[in-house]
Amino acid sequence: QVQLVESGGGLVQPGGSLRLSCAASGFTFSSYAVGWYRHAPGKERELFAYITRAGYITNYADSVKGRFTISRDNAKNTLYLQMNSLKPEDTAVYYCASASTYARLLTGDYDYGGQGTQVTVSS
Repeated sequence: QVQLVESGGGLVQPGGSLRLSCAASGFTFSSYAVGWYRHAPGKERELFAYITRAGYITNYADSVKGRFTISRDNAKNTLYLQMNSLKPEDTAVYYCASASTYARLLTGDYDYGGQGTQVTVSS
Protein backbone atom coordinates (compact mmCIF):
# COMPACT_ATOMS: atom_id res chain seq x y z
CA GLN A 1 0.00 0.00 0.00
CA VAL A 2 1.42 3.34 -1.08
CA GLN A 3 1.54 5.96 1.63
CA LEU A 4 2.94 9.43 2.11
CA VAL A 5 2.46 10.60 5.67
CA GLU A 6 3.30 14.13 6.72
CA SER A 7 4.15 15.17 10.26
CA GLY A 8 5.57 18.13 12.13
CA GLY A 9 2.92 20.74 11.57
CA GLY A 10 1.46 22.90 14.30
CA LEU A 11 1.05 26.40 15.66
CA VAL A 12 4.08 28.68 15.62
CA GLN A 13 4.64 32.37 16.18
CA PRO A 14 5.76 34.65 13.37
CA GLY A 15 9.50 34.38 12.94
CA GLY A 16 9.54 30.86 14.29
CA SER A 17 10.59 27.59 12.71
CA LEU A 18 9.09 24.20 11.99
CA ARG A 19 10.42 21.05 10.38
CA LEU A 20 8.03 18.91 8.40
CA SER A 21 8.65 15.29 7.50
CA CYS A 22 7.02 13.10 4.88
CA ALA A 23 7.46 9.36 5.33
CA ALA A 24 7.01 7.30 2.19
CA SER A 25 6.20 3.63 1.90
CA GLY A 26 4.91 1.16 -0.65
CA PHE A 27 6.91 2.43 -3.60
CA THR A 28 10.52 3.05 -4.59
CA PHE A 29 10.94 6.49 -3.09
CA SER A 30 14.34 7.12 -4.65
CA SER A 31 12.87 6.74 -8.14
CA TYR A 32 10.57 9.71 -7.74
CA ALA A 33 10.91 13.43 -7.65
CA VAL A 34 9.10 14.81 -4.64
CA GLY A 35 7.73 18.16 -3.66
CA TRP A 36 5.83 20.14 -1.11
CA TYR A 37 2.53 21.79 -1.88
CA ARG A 38 0.44 24.00 0.32
CA HIS A 39 -3.15 25.04 0.17
CA ALA A 40 -4.49 28.00 2.10
CA PRO A 41 -8.18 28.89 2.39
CA GLY A 42 -9.25 31.04 -0.52
CA LYS A 43 -6.02 30.49 -2.41
CA GLU A 44 -4.90 28.11 -5.10
CA ARG A 45 -2.76 25.13 -4.29
CA GLU A 46 0.91 26.05 -4.60
CA LEU A 47 3.89 23.85 -5.36
CA PHE A 48 6.56 25.80 -3.54
CA ALA A 49 9.47 23.39 -3.35
CA TYR A 50 10.65 20.26 -5.07
CA ILE A 51 13.69 18.04 -5.18
CA THR A 52 14.86 15.62 -7.82
CA ARG A 53 15.35 11.90 -7.32
CA ALA A 54 18.89 11.91 -6.05
CA GLY A 55 18.53 15.28 -4.40
CA TYR A 56 20.97 17.13 -6.60
CA ILE A 57 18.50 19.75 -7.77
CA THR A 58 16.06 21.75 -5.69
CA ASN A 59 13.80 24.59 -6.63
CA TYR A 60 11.68 27.02 -4.64
CA ALA A 61 8.91 29.47 -5.24
CA ASP A 62 9.83 33.08 -4.63
CA SER A 63 7.42 33.13 -1.71
CA VAL A 64 9.64 30.78 0.33
CA LYS A 65 13.09 31.17 -1.21
CA GLY A 66 15.73 31.83 1.39
CA ARG A 67 13.47 30.74 4.25
CA PHE A 68 12.56 27.12 3.47
CA THR A 69 14.86 24.20 2.69
CA ILE A 70 13.75 20.94 1.11
CA SER A 71 15.81 17.80 1.53
CA ARG A 72 15.44 14.04 1.30
CA ASP A 73 16.98 10.93 2.77
CA ASN A 74 16.45 8.10 0.32
CA ALA A 75 17.85 5.55 2.78
CA LYS A 76 15.04 6.49 5.17
CA ASN A 77 12.40 7.06 2.46
CA THR A 78 11.73 10.46 3.93
CA LEU A 79 11.30 13.98 2.62
CA TYR A 80 11.92 16.99 4.84
CA LEU A 81 11.05 20.66 4.86
CA GLN A 82 12.85 23.05 7.18
CA MET A 83 10.84 26.23 7.51
CA ASN A 84 12.42 29.30 9.08
CA SER A 85 11.30 32.90 9.51
CA LEU A 86 7.68 31.85 9.23
CA LYS A 87 5.08 34.44 8.35
CA PRO A 88 1.31 34.49 8.87
CA GLU A 89 0.89 34.11 5.12
CA ASP A 90 2.59 30.72 5.37
CA THR A 91 -0.49 29.39 7.14
CA ALA A 92 -1.86 26.49 5.09
CA VAL A 93 -2.23 22.74 4.87
CA TYR A 94 1.10 21.38 3.72
CA TYR A 95 1.36 18.12 1.88
CA CYS A 96 3.97 16.16 0.01
CA ALA A 97 3.64 14.47 -3.35
CA SER A 98 5.75 12.35 -5.65
CA ALA A 99 5.95 12.01 -9.41
CA SER A 100 8.16 10.24 -11.90
CA THR A 101 9.52 13.60 -13.06
CA TYR A 102 9.69 17.02 -11.45
CA ALA A 103 7.92 18.43 -14.53
CA ARG A 104 4.82 16.51 -13.54
CA LEU A 105 4.96 18.01 -10.07
CA LEU A 106 4.87 21.45 -11.69
CA THR A 107 1.59 20.61 -13.41
CA GLY A 108 0.09 18.91 -10.37
CA ASP A 109 0.10 15.57 -12.16
CA TYR A 110 1.66 13.64 -9.33
CA ASP A 111 1.44 9.91 -8.71
CA TYR A 112 1.09 9.89 -4.95
CA GLY A 113 0.13 12.50 -2.38
CA GLY A 114 -0.24 12.70 1.36
CA GLN A 115 -3.16 13.87 3.47
CA GLY A 116 -1.43 16.98 4.69
CA THR A 117 -0.45 18.63 7.93
CA GLN A 118 -1.72 21.99 9.16
CA VAL A 119 0.76 24.80 9.70
CA THR A 120 -0.57 27.89 11.44
CA VAL A 121 1.58 30.96 11.94
CA SER A 122 0.02 33.32 14.42
CA SER A 123 0.82 35.30 17.52
